[in-house]
Amino acid sequence: MGSFIGSVVLRSSDATRAAEFWHGALDYVAKPGQPEFLAPSRWSPPSATGHDHGAARLHLDETDRAHIDLWVNDGDTVESEVERLLALGAKRVDWEYSDDATHVVLADPDGNLFCVCA
Repeated sequence: MGSFIGSVVLRSSDATRAAEFWHGALDYVAKPGQPEFLAPSRWSPPSATGHDHGAARLHLDETDRAHIDLWVNDGDTVESEVERLLALGAKRVDWEYSDDATHVVLADPDGNLFCVCA
């Protein structure tokens, strides 16, 4: 059946701060005794093949650098999610957007870039 992405690894200078930020951002919960976070059982993103493995999608882009895309839940807006993440400690990033952009680029407290997407 093949492989799927099981995790995204980000470098962190302060694991406690990073854990608090990403728990607040994604509602993931810490796996006891390990530096991993698991998605809540109520959330399971679809895979590109239509099979649901609880895995994140992999987007390949030759002009971009590694980052995470956070997709806004139905009923929420990009703007409201950006404000929520800023309150958790994210920072706005000076970015050049296309006229039809449907995302906002932020950085977590360690400077790792991520996008909030419609």
